[in-house]
Amino acid sequence: MFGLFKSKKNETIKKYLEEGAQLVDVRSASEFNNGHIEGSHNIPFQTIDQKMKELDKNKPVIVYCAMGGRSNVAASKLKSNGFKVVNAMGIGTVKKHLKS
Repeated sequence: MFGLFKSKKNETIKKYLEEGAQLVDVRSASEFNNGHIEGSHNIPFQTIDQKMKELDKNKPVIVYCAMGGRSNVAASKLKSNGFKVVNAMGIGTVKKHLKS
């Protein structure tokens, strides 16, 4: 059953990447500076309420963090504000999709 959800999420991530999604890294600035996905925006999850206006509501959003907890909170907030968003969980998931 959980494999079905993971498969759907992977399909959504792939689709959003094809649509030119905005990548949002919600880790801290120091985590971001120690390594991130090129082209991603660093909006630490504690500041998502104030900084979501920096994002384009007309483009899908892929949020990620280290393991998935912070990106889950950020994705929920973005979704409730009208963004088309998917929580990719950890940074490794997004990197995997970018390679394929």
